Amino acid sequence: MANMCKNRAMSSRIVALVRHGVMPMELGLVHQLFGRACTPAGEPLYEVITCALEPGEVRTDADFPIHVAHGPEALATADTVIVLATHEYDETETEGRLGPELAAALARIRPGTRIASICTGAFVLAAAGMLDGRRATTHWISADRFRAFFPEVQLDPDVLYTDDGDVLTSAGEASGIDLCLHMIRSDHGAAVANEVARMTVVPPHRDGGQAQYIRRPVPEPQVSSTRRARTWALEHLDRPLSLRELAAQESMSVRTFTRRFRDEVGISPLQWLTQQRIERARQLLEETDLPVERIAAEAGFGTAASLRQHLQVALGVSPSAYRSTFRGSDVLAVS
Repeated sequence: MANMCKNRAMSSRIVALVRHGVMPMELGLVHQLFGRACTPAGEPLYEVITCALEPGEVRTDADFPIHVAHGPEALATADTVIVLATHEYDETETEGRLGPELAAALARIRPGTRIASICTGAFVLAAAGMLDGRRATTHWISADRFRAFFPEVQLDPDVLYTDDGDVLTSAGEASGIDLCLHMIRSDHGAAVANEVARMTVVPPHRDGGQAQYIRRPVPEPQVSSTRRARTWALEHLDRPLSLRELAAQESMSVRTFTRRFRDEVGISPLQWLTQQRIERARQLLEETDLPVERIAAEAGFGTAASLRQHLQVALGVSPSAYRSTFRGSDVLAVS
């Protein structure tokens, strides 16, 4: 489907850097997701362009090439740079170092620019020193090679994406969708990200801490998932929920449920519950004029003080500051 935004007054430029062997799905998802992010008036929130180390024809991992109009000079105009993976390994993937053309291209990026990678694009960020001492991820199948090349990076191959402020990484093609939605949500709030997800027919939110779909021994046929418990919990976030209640939804012991939940989601049930309560509070702060006390109750935090504490830990802001950021200064913020 075409971009649904109407007005062409752009506010933030996304530059996707591709190399020979790029996967069309990765490039397409960047354009599709950021390109669909609009204000309520239909004004696009991002401009997305593609650049290559040299403008012209770029090979893909499919049976067709793409034509890229922009060269590396476009990187100097970016507010966000997204480095995509390649299936044609170069010095970065085989030796853990940047080739001269790639190094020169990355040197054009302005200080303060947000930089992200999809899949093994993380090798480029690591080879450039952008991930030193930082938490990052990449596709699980490349994790051992990544660790060997870049021991100074805090690699976590079990998550979908990582966010270290101005540097973000994602694990694979599909988790690139999660990362892009996360960036849209961070920039413009849950309402915009949810609408992009709805138009693209993808889940609106999968936490970065959710486990990658790594091959593991096939469970016994009688073993069930924890999906029913998670669905039930989302319908009852406004009240206290215990591990015993969650486990009962799956007819499991608390110990078995907790182990199974962590295997499937990548975090503990209580960590997941807190994340869901924060997301519910964010949605209500963005989309309603409810007082903070009411939002705290609806999200299951109980008190406004508890909500303030959790939001401060998770996002570094108060409820009133968050509401003002995503609804404008003309909205009365109840602190």
